[in-house]
Amino acid sequence: MVREEYKLLDRVSSPRDLKKLSLEELRLYCDELRRYIIEACSVNPGHLASSLGTVELSAALHYVFETPDDKLVWDVGHQTYAHKIITGRRGAFATKRRLGGISGFPRMSESEYDAFGGGHASVSISAAFGMAKAAELRGERRKVVAVIGDGSMTGGLAFEGLNNAGASKTTDLLVILNDNHMAIDQATGALKNYLLRISTSEHYNRFKQRLWRLMSHTPWLLRLCQKAGNAVKQGLLNNSNLFESLNFRYFGPVDGHDLKALVCTLRALRDIPGPKLLHVMTVKGKGYLPAEHDQSVWHAPGCFNPDTGERISAPGSVARYQDVFGETLLELARRDRRVVGVTPAMPTGCSMNILMREMPDRCFDVGIAEGHAVTFSAGLAAAGMVPFCNIYSTFMQRAYDNVIHDVAIQDLPVVMCLDRGGLVGEDGVTHHGVFDMAAFGAVPGLVIAAPMNELELRNLMYTALQYGHPFMIRYPRGCGEGAPWRGAAFEALPVGRGRRLREGRDVALVTVGTAGNAAARAAARLSAEGAEVAHYDLRYAKPLDEELLDEAGRRFRCVVTVEDGCLRGGVGEAVTAFFNDRGYEVHVERLGIGDRWVEHGTPAQLQAQCGFDEESILRTLRAALAGLHPASKEALPA
Repeated sequence: MVREEYKLLDRVSSPRDLKKLSLEELRLYCDELRRYIIEACSVNPGHLASSLGTVELSAALHYVFETPDDKLVWDVGHQTYAHKIITGRRGAFATKRRLGGISGFPRMSESEYDAFGGGHASVSISAAFGMAKAAELRGERRKVVAVIGDGSMTGGLAFEGLNNAGASKTTDLLVILNDNHMAIDQATGALKNYLLRISTSEHYNRFKQRLWRLMSHTPWLLRLCQKAGNAVKQGLLNNSNLFESLNFRYFGPVDGHDLKALVCTLRALRDIPGPKLLHVMTVKGKGYLPAEHDQSVWHAPGCFNPDTGERISAPGSVARYQDVFGETLLELARRDRRVVGVTPAMPTGCSMNILMREMPDRCFDVGIAEGHAVTFSAGLAAAGMVPFCNIYSTFMQRAYDNVIHDVAIQDLPVVMCLDRGGLVGEDGVTHHGVFDMAAFGAVPGLVIAAPMNELELRNLMYTALQYGHPFMIRYPRGCGEGAPWRGAAFEALPVGRGRRLREGRDVALVTVGTAGNAAARAAARLSAEGAEVAHYDLRYAKPLDEELLDEAGRRFRCVVTVEDGCLRGGVGEAVTAFFNDRGYEVHVERLGIGDRWVEHGTPAQLQAQCGFDEESILRTLRAALAGLHPASKEALPA
C-alpha cells in the first residue's frame, strides 16, 4: 500500500499551490514527490527511472512559469509522472495505465496542463515551435517550453525543429535539453560525445558558474552576456556550438537536481526573447539507488519492493517473443557472416543486446532514428549483408517512406522484425502496433509474416535469411505459447503458404499471427460440444495462401477471420476481397480492431473490448452456426 504521510505533497494540488512554497519547502516537496512516485510505481508499474530524473525539473518549471497559460511540451512522456502529480492528478495516479485510468503519457484530452500529447520521440521542439509561432501571430505573451531528452535529440525530427525555429529569431521558445546520457539504454552516437564534451569542459563550466551567479543579480550583465555569448562559448569550447550555429542561444549545462540553480536560471531565461536552449544535466533514476545503478532495467521495472529494490516477477517460465528473436538472431549470425543487427535505441527492449554482447561489431544501435535505421539497413543489404532491422511496430510507422523507397522498390534483402505487433497493453494508444499489416500490405514485393508461436518466429527468421528479398515479421509483446523452440532444427517455411490446423464442415476460422491461439481454443471448445469448426492459419498476411483460401471458399458458406490488427485494410478485408474476386458466395465475419482508437489496459482486457479474445470468438462462431443451422440454435450453449 502507498503510505500517506506526505505533509507538503498533501498541500499541493496545482501549480498555484506549488508557488506558495519557499525554495526550501520546494526542495522538501520534491523529496516527498520522489518517494511517492517510487511507492506508487512499486504496485502499479510504469516508466520509473525517467520520471525520477525529472522531479526537480518538473517542479522548477511549474514554479517559475504560469502554467497552463504558459505551455510545457514534454517529449515522449516517459518523464512526466512528477508533472502529472503536480498538476492535480495525484488522486488518479494510482490508476495510470489501467483500463479506464489516466494515461502514462501526456494527453491533451486528459488535462489542460498537457499542452501536447506525447508517445513517440523527438516531436517536442516542432510542436512547441508551432505553439510559440501561433502565440506570436495572435499577439499573446505566453511562454512555450519544450523538454527533450538527449536520447530523443538523436531523432532527425528534433533537428528539423531546431533548424526551423532557429530561423525565426522573434519567436519566443525555450528548449530544455534533459541530458542524462540515456535513452532507454545507454545513449549512442556523435551527439552523445558532443554533449559529454560540453558538460565536462572544465574551463567552460568554471566560467559558466561564475557568470550565472553574477547574472542572477545583475540584469545589465545578463543583457551583455546575450550579446557576447557566442564568442565566449566558441572560445572556451574550441569549436562552434552546435546549437548556436542553429541560431539558438545556448545556456548551461546546469545541475538538474539543484533546485535553487534551476529556479534562478529559468527565471533569467524567461525574460530572454527568441529561441534559446538550456542544457540540464540529470541522473536517470535519481534518488533511488537500484534505479541509478541499473538505469535500463529500471526504465520500466514492473512491480517491485520499494524498500529493498527487489523486482517481483510474474510466475512462469515461458519465453518472451523478444528473447526468441534475440537468441535466434545470435544463432543465425554464428551461421552466416552476412547477418547483422540494427535497432533504433532499443537493444534491451527487443533483446538485440544478446547479439551485441557476443558480436558488438555486427550490431548497430543507431539512436532514436527509425527512418535512418531502415535506410542504413538498406545500405548494408545493397553491399551484401543481410540486416535484421528490429523496430517496434508503432515506431516503424515513422519509417514508412524508407521501407517503400529504400528497401521495397530496390528489392533489397532487409529483414524487418516488428516487435510489439498488435495491442501492447498499458502503454496505450500511442504504442499499439495495430496498423502494420494494413499499412505495409499495400507495398508491392514485401512479404509480411506473422508467427503463431515461438517456434514459428524462429523458423520465419531462418526463412527470411534464405529468401533474399524484403521480408517483414511481426510478433507481439510478452510471452509466447510455450512451444518448444530452443535448440530446434531450423526449417524454412514456404513463403505465402499457410496450414490447416483443424478439419471441419460447419464454419471456418481463418487467422493470422498469435490471434490464432485464442481462435484455436474457441474451436476446440465448440468441437467438444459437437460442432465442426475448420481452422486455417495463414501464417503470411502477404502474400495470401490462395490454395488454402480456395479450399475455404469452396467448402464453407461462413468464414470468420481473426487478426490482432486494424480491420480497415487488414487481412480479413483482403480475404473477403479474394472470395469476392473468385466468385465464392461466402459470408465473412471479420474480428479485429475497428476504426477507433484503443486506450490502455491489459492486452486481455483490450482484446475483449475489441471483440477478438477467446470468448468473443466463441460467441461469433456460435452465432454463425446458429445462422447456418437455425434448427439447432436452442441446442447451442449460451
